[in-house]
Amino acid sequence: MTVTIRELDGADALARAEELADVLRDCVEGGASVGFMLPLAQGRPEAFWRRVAAGVAAGERHLFAAEDERGRLCGTLSLVVDMPDNQPHRADVSKMLVHRRARRQGIAEQLLRALEAKARALGKTTLVLDTVTGSDASRLYERLGWQKAGDIPNYALMPDGAPCSTTYYFRMLTPA
Repeated sequence: MTVTIRELDGADALARAEELADVLRDCVEGGASVGFMLPLAQGRPEAFWRRVAAGVAAGERHLFAAEDERGRLCGTLSLVVDMPDNQPHRADVSKMLVHRRARRQGIAEQLLRALEAKARALGKTTLVLDTVTGSDASRLYERLGWQKAGDIPNYALMPDGAPCSTTYYFRMLTPA
């Protein structure tokens, strides 16, 4: 599958909230622990993406989207830059989501590389993220050179309610 990675502005994100919600819905229904529980309440994913779009428009985050050859969204990732005053050098990586129809094709890596390039361009030198311990995502981060900071047992719940451990990772960047 050929994909294009694009950074969405606030208006794009708002206009594509339904498509973004479809990716989120697919990930949660597929068992991904990304902050939502099953069954997903009607309109909850769309409301989440409208809040993200507002954050993008306010300059609090950058949103990256992967589009397939037909222009359909198949993945997303956010760089959260709204940090406390004493952390202007840092950003959080949030909501790495790839639709099940598009997995295992390098899309997550492409999204992450685009995000890292944007972080460098913004002068960010420390990136932080968390993911389910032992997940496919954790293996991706480790393969791409992210450093494990540690695990927290029973940190979150899977969409079906089962507790899961979370691993925190960080990456040091050299500014552009």
